[in-house]
Amino acid sequence: MGKLKCFEIVFAGNKTVFHPGERVQGNVIVDLKGDMKMRSLRIFMKGVAKVHWTESRSTGSRLGSYTEHYNAEVEYFFKRQVLFGGEIADGRDTLTDGHHELPFIFDLPMGGISTSFEGKHGSIRYWLKAEMDKPWSFNHKTKKAFTVISPIDINRPEYQVQVESNVEKTLCCWLCTSGPISITSRTDRRGYCPGESIAISAEFDNHSSRTVIPYATLYQSQAFFASGKSRIRRTKFTVLTGLPVAPGTRGSWDSQLLKIPAVTPSIINCCVMKVDYYVKVALHINGAYNLTMHLPVVIGTVPFRQAPSYRFTDSRFYRETQFASVNLLPVPPPYRETITPPPPFDDPPTYAESIGGAVNIYDDEDDEPPGSNMGDLTFTPMYRYVYNYRPPPAYHEHNTSGVVHIDHVTISASDDDEDL
Repeated sequence: MGKLKCFEIVFAGNKTVFHPGERVQGNVIVDLKGDMKMRSLRIFMKGVAKVHWTESRSTGSRLGSYTEHYNAEVEYFFKRQVLFGGEIADGRDTLTDGHHELPFIFDLPMGGISTSFEGKHGSIRYWLKAEMDKPWSFNHKTKKAFTVISPIDINRPEYQVQVESNVEKTLCCWLCTSGPISITSRTDRRGYCPGESIAISAEFDNHSSRTVIPYATLYQSQAFFASGKSRIRRTKFTVLTGLPVAPGTRGSWDSQLLKIPAVTPSIINCCVMKVDYYVKVALHINGAYNLTMHLPVVIGTVPFRQAPSYRFTDSRFYRETQFASVNLLPVPPPYRETITPPPPFDDPPTYAESIGGAVNIYDDEDDEPPGSNMGDLTFTPMYRYVYNYRPPPAYHEHNTSGVVHIDHVTISASDDDEDL
């Protein structure tokens, strides 16, 4: 780019993860080979949630179909600073030859901003963009994104309760009816952090004439809202599979562990999207619809602080795999917003890159004209992650305090479910 050899944004201390209310600071680095005239050098900080998807519509005539676009956007903040030069449009200043470090400081809002997120039909992004406003020439730009984590402390009492449910169905084959098949299952608590494991205890009663196979899956539900419509995407992560349960017998799980990968925390304070999680516990029934139940869980950002005694379950009882799929779920409840200050950390927080990987944060103004942007337009969100997690002690029947019960459900054989 001629005289401009380096134009980049560097965070102080290489910190790229922030909480509401924290200070975002660093330097804009400029290396010039020769003097450069400009009106000003400015830096912007922006936080925005965007949603977009399309649906095909039929006109019911010879014209065929058309595509309808759904869009929604919430701007959390937009801040700017002038690092060199002035605000006067016809001003002229000269940045001299050599290396320059221009400091910037911004403060994030204390509340009303959501956790960084990259989804199929929407995103929540936070970024810095520096721009050289040059007279009679194209402007130079550089951009850098960062992660914001809205705190959810899973050590709060409402996240420490167990979640429990039971479900039952009877198999029918022509005029013959077999005995019932049932599941009673519970999680050790309701809130978890990525890197921790969900301890699942369950009883599988099989009074039918068929062998059934128990399994559990961690699901993420992404809900997007625009123009009075919604679009739901469901992704499955870790899967836990148990030993077959023969006819006329009972199988059981005693704190079997379902690992949580580096996923985004639950998002409940954004009006254009919502991210929820649940554990599906099910029985695979050959030749019939599966028996399933859902146990809702919350993925938080402050790890479980207690360190109780623990034991590992025998690995021969389960195996873990990871894959993804998409399905539709019911529309979630209305959005609500809370203001939460940054949480105190007992130990320095540890992070991991999102399991979703890197994304392109390009927007319509980032490359006008082509080649004017010198920044890195790829970004991978970083989420709080617990390494070397120590699982809790096994559940015992006499421990019934602090349990959230989900209503008993009886399912007929005609209800549909996803196969294992």
